[in-house]
Amino acid sequence: MVRVGVIGFGLGGQAFHAPMIRGIEGMELACIVERSKDNARRTYPDVRVARTVEEMLSDESINLVAVTTPNDSHFSYAKTCLEAGRHVVVDKPLTPTMAEAEQLACLAEERGLLFSVYQDRRWDGAFRTIQKLVKEGAVGRITEYEARFDRFRPNPRPGFWREQPDFPAAGVLWDLGPHVLDGALVLFGEPEKLWANAFGQRTMSVIDDSFDVVMFYPNMRATLRAHAIAYAPGPHLVLHGTEGSYIKFQMDPQEDILRSPNCPDGHDWGADWGLEPEDRWGTLSRVDEAPRKIETERGDYRGFYANMRDAIEKGAPLDVTPEQALRVMRAVLLAHKSSREGRVVRWNEPVE
Repeated sequence: MVRVGVIGFGLGGQAFHAPMIRGIEGMELACIVERSKDNARRTYPDVRVARTVEEMLSDESINLVAVTTPNDSHFSYAKTCLEAGRHVVVDKPLTPTMAEAEQLACLAEERGLLFSVYQDRRWDGAFRTIQKLVKEGAVGRITEYEARFDRFRPNPRPGFWREQPDFPAAGVLWDLGPHVLDGALVLFGEPEKLWANAFGQRTMSVIDDSFDVVMFYPNMRATLRAHAIAYAPGPHLVLHGTEGSYIKFQMDPQEDILRSPNCPDGHDWGADWGLEPEDRWGTLSRVDEAPRKIETERGDYRGFYANMRDAIEKGAPLDVTPEQALRVMRAVLLAHKSSREGRVVRWNEPVE
């Protein structure tokens, strides 16, 4: 049994970590660190609640810790848990600086511990479908990839830490950028160059609430976007190639369920979890063929923690490695550098 402690019980802990851990056979949500509120105790009365990380770590049977706190504390909490001999998962973004991220990766390696970043969007049904189409060569040689993470949030949220200009790693490029950047890196590897523009669409924004990023590959571009004001958003994923195109509207349904009162608990998530109805499937249009719907692969964010369990108990390779986490950090920091300096940056140039 992998016994897990979760540090933090905001949106990340409540919707994206605790339910996943509770939904994995062979994994137990053993403790939640919530410093002052009692949300964790009300939600999971059978789970121990600690007020400090040290209190949680006093339980030596806990062998995996998930850090789901605001970005400014990721480094200190992850470092404390690694030094205490625990495997660690950190929510994205890993840390505000590359130096801190590299220090954590080195510390984990020195201690022989597993260290990963929670890239749950790799288990989106739509992304898994794109992976399959790329592998099969369904659109021929790929010339263009686009991923959009659009929302309609026309009003800033006063006091919210992600929207405070002086808060480390604030803004939507830090928040949503790791999702779409990681997706492109998984599909196509490291680009030659990168251009980005992080900006505010809302008149009252004091931090970037939207971004456009272009990753340049030989004979191909990956365009990655997240916009705050998109009432009728465009396609979520687009894949163009020499033999056709694939276009997918609407995002994975898992997040909306996990953030609702219908969030599942325990191991019985239902036979239809992560499945999309046919009217949400993407369309594959191939040269000289009639367009056809492509069934969306099943999505299941629990796959991340199932892999962590297997890596701890069976020595299985990590799906999200420290090297991949550092690669995403480089992409985010280069995107900020490109936006700040108003130029195209090369992948191998200094990030800070």
